[in-house]
Amino acid sequence: MSVLEVKDLHVSVETEQGTKQILKGVDLTVKQGEIHAIMGPNGSGKSTLAYSIAGHPKYHVESGSILLDGAEVLEMSVDERARAGIFLAMQYPVEIPGVRMTDFLRTAKTAIDGEAPAIRGWVKEVGEAMGALRMDKSFGERNVNEGFSGGEKKRHEILQLELLKPQFAVLDETDSGLDVDALKIVSEGVNRAHAATDLGVLLITHYTRILRYIKPQFVHVFVDGKVAEEGGPELADRLENEGYDRFLQPSGVA
Repeated sequence: MSVLEVKDLHVSVETEQGTKQILKGVDLTVKQGEIHAIMGPNGSGKSTLAYSIAGHPKYHVESGSILLDGAEVLEMSVDERARAGIFLAMQYPVEIPGVRMTDFLRTAKTAIDGEAPAIRGWVKEVGEAMGALRMDKSFGERNVNEGFSGGEKKRHEILQLELLKPQFAVLDETDSGLDVDALKIVSEGVNRAHAATDLGVLLITHYTRILRYIKPQFVHVFVDGKVAEEGGPELADRLENEGYDRFLQPSGVA
């Protein structure tokens, strides 16, 4: 069983006002097949954790470690992390003008697997995955995310997840900007990937609505760059009822 471990992670970012520390000692372990929800208010460090795992150059790891089956992820380049089995679904997927979606997907699959997929089987697999995500086949001929709606971009992220078959997926606010129907479709895609490959999932979200469709076994509350509380699904239910106020009270206030 593969394991992704975050140990005492401290991360900073450069701002116009100087260096700002975002993560202040995060510990987290995700085993293959587990679904973990990361929740918390804006600015608590959730997305910083996601991009630090993926290797975004904007974020500077000051200390700590990220291990994948004992191997130091921080020593890997971004593409090496992807080939090792780490996938990031971005909160704001970028547009890539001039690159067709079908070409992008096949190139990514080839890079991950080390060899190009057989055309006939690949075309069938892509078509079936697009159909399950309610994506018209014409999307395959469009440039990556160019002119896509927010919901279409998120479906494309999950399409990549289903086709690339990573060991661990970090989903950074995949639910943001989705209406109810799109949320269900995207969630079904995540659940299919989880069932098909025993995927480990780190689901980052502000709200509990996506947890109605993707059921976590573990919930972690981020506040001020640290894990303030951990628990099971019942913790998400409590957050839905109470919000984050009890974590944000000034020191000494009940």
